[in-house]
Amino acid sequence: MAILIDTPMWPNHGTLWSHLVSDSSLDELHAFARANEVPARAFDLDHYDVPASRHAELVEAGAREVSNRELVVRLLASGLRISQAERRRD
Repeated sequence: MAILIDTPMWPNHGTLWSHLVSDSSLDELHAFARANEVPARAFDLDHYDVPASRHAELVEAGAREVSNRELVVRLLASGLRISQAERRRD
């Protein structure tokens, strides 16, 4: 069980963003986010979007830094991944 964070590389709102996920449960992810003051509004169905300025802080707090590819692979393996098709339905 781990909290994972990928490399900040997703541009939006004048900064780069990372994804913060759990490889085991949304409860674990939400608890980590609350403990580290990641706003609830940053949650996007299966991950939190976090700005590059928070990346090092979240790694220091225990998030494991992984490649973007590994993050997706681990999220898929966990069964927590929300597909693009499911996102469009909402």
